[in-house]
Amino acid sequence: MQAETTDNSWRSARLWLATRLGVALIAAALLATTPVAPSAQAEPATAVQSAVPVPVPGFWDPRRRPERPDISRITLVRFMTEVDYPPFNYAGPDGNPLGFNVDLARLICEEMKVACTVQMRRFDMLFSSLAENRGDAAIASIAVTDDARKRADFSDPYYRPVARFVGLRSAPLDTVTPERLEARKVAVVAGTAHEAYLRALFTEVDIRRYRNDEDAREALKRKDVDLLFGDGFALASWVNGSDSGNCCTFQGGPFTESRYFGEGIGIAVKKNNDTLRLAFNWALFRLWEKGRFIDLWLRYFPISPF
Repeated sequence: MQAETTDNSWRSARLWLATRLGVALIAAALLATTPVAPSAQAEPATAVQSAVPVPVPGFWDPRRRPERPDISRITLVRFMTEVDYPPFNYAGPDGNPLGFNVDLARLICEEMKVACTVQMRRFDMLFSSLAENRGDAAIASIAVTDDARKRADFSDPYYRPVARFVGLRSAPLDTVTPERLEARKVAVVAGTAHEAYLRALFTEVDIRRYRNDEDAREALKRKDVDLLFGDGFALASWVNGSDSGNCCTFQGGPFTESRYFGEGIGIAVKKNNDTLRLAFNWALFRLWEKGRFIDLWLRYFPISPF
């Protein structure tokens, strides 16, 4: 969000979240999202109502309703997801898969009226598992990139990756631009698309590379760095959760540059499996049209990463 490289490289391809030089900020997010409001629903919906519209990803045009494909031969869909990418997919206390992607897979099967299973696999094994028919579809926050398209076909996107800066509440910034961040220490996970983006466009920042998200977040809490740059979805959960100790907040952004973070997040199927791909496109549209996708999104992301 993909070649099989390091684990960090796999994660970076999904990031489940930069604009050119950081100037097309809010506009880019709004173009990629659907505000939640009663009038936004094509049919009466069960979505959570909000006094202030919350940006929800929306790639579906109500004027281009897909026809229901022939899915009479589909009786079971074996979904695969990855082991540890909360809140999108992770293992529950009993070891069973949980998360936004898991719940969305089950809604898709419910809409298609077919049985489904969800298996957990290492992220770097998903494409090979598809090719070897060990699963029918991978729903694991996989970014649709040119490299990924060489290895699988994809459904329509169902959300867009977003990257964000996080800084200390005690040291807010009025704006975030390459010039404004000159010489500031910025934490980033080594080997990710976020590091590549900083090196390409924020060329004067003092990049501090960390092994994983946890180490980078702890560095910010200790004030070893001024800012942290990473996946907006994961950071939204951290900033608003107990682990952050209310230390930090989003600053600037969002950043959604597809050249670094992919065109969007789709469901991967084996190459040329158009029957399943079109069935997913139809089911995703129906879930959005009914408001069920929005309802699910707000349950997992009441604080918008955008």
